[in-house]
Amino acid sequence: MQPIYRTDPNYVLMKHLKKIALSVIAASVLSASCTAQKVVTADKKASAKTQALYANLQKLTDTYTLFGHQDDLAYGVGWKFENGRSDVKSVIGSYPAVYGWDIGHIELDSLKELDGVPFEMSRRFMVQVYERGGINTISWHSTNPVNGKSAWDTTEHSVKQLIPGGAKHTAFKNSLDKVAKFLVSLKTADGTMVPVIFRPFHEHTGSWFWWCKNTCTPEEFKSLWRFTVDYLTKTKKLNNLLFSYSSADFNSKEDFLEYYPGDEYIDVVGFDIYCFDNQEFFKAKLDKQLAILQEVAKEHHKIPALTETGYERVPMANWWTETLLPVLSKYNMAYALMWRNDRKEHFYAPYPGQVSADDFIRFYNHPKIMFQDKLTPLKIYK
Repeated sequence: MQPIYRTDPNYVLMKHLKKIALSVIAASVLSASCTAQKVVTADKKASAKTQALYANLQKLTDTYTLFGHQDDLAYGVGWKFENGRSDVKSVIGSYPAVYGWDIGHIELDSLKELDGVPFEMSRRFMVQVYERGGINTISWHSTNPVNGKSAWDTTEHSVKQLIPGGAKHTAFKNSLDKVAKFLVSLKTADGTMVPVIFRPFHEHTGSWFWWCKNTCTPEEFKSLWRFTVDYLTKTKKLNNLLFSYSSADFNSKEDFLEYYPGDEYIDVVGFDIYCFDNQEFFKAKLDKQLAILQEVAKEHHKIPALTETGYERVPMANWWTETLLPVLSKYNMAYALMWRNDRKEHFYAPYPGQVSADDFIRFYNHPKIMFQDKLTPLKIYK
């Protein structure tokens, strides 16, 4: 299906010139950023390209918010595994700037992740994203290593059994070995390791995963996080990872930081929040939490991001510019990741003909929002 465009020649020309100007400005900002500040990532031996990603994301945050979408290249509403296809691209003519993936079930030696995407395909997609200058972020809905049940199993206090000294610590290390094997396979044809933002144990302030706060103490969670980072970077010697701490609900800085494992173990701070029918409630809550997050990021010198968000089925014609954008544009967030487009009953980005598609084009054209077409020329891995 052809992308939806405004066809007025003057409009198209002005839009093109505006993109060129924004790209030139941003490129000059990025070229200055790498020399203007020292890069300090959680992994002190992070590769040069991983450090460049960190430094340039940090600088871009001052001006732009990158648009992200989960599983964008793998499937969408009414299609699956079609090369080059993307619901986002079908609507606005550009891919997202940030691509979310999940590696749940890698710990089971499965050939597919928990949403059915073959790991070999996910690997190819991530390399493609990197090669065109996009950004990959990976979550991990890990099966519970204690009992083999799903990530949503909370029947046991699992974390204390998985950390060093715990009865199931070896089982957890076995899971991390399989994670590391996948992460080390993210290489281009010339052997370059693809930098990724790794986001394990997300939404820990909720109550629905085996690592959530109702199943472990703050110290147990911190121990799990620190061991994970140290094991992947020091024992497995991976140097292509940035680490994202991603909360769910919180009401204050103290609340957000209660389970925080320490600045030396974090690169990105964020939270997940979804919109439901009460738009004003969502806007007020998003506003409050973004304000807190921006303050935390500034104080701790971290990259702030809206790590998951969206409105299922986007039933409002103007949701992008009237609900999300007015709040999001007030703050300096590196990116905002929408959840996946699985089917007509479960999607978070518009597809051609969807009720919010025209408004999504207006959202795309806002000067603060950046998609792949404006990100690629910036060469953020240099």
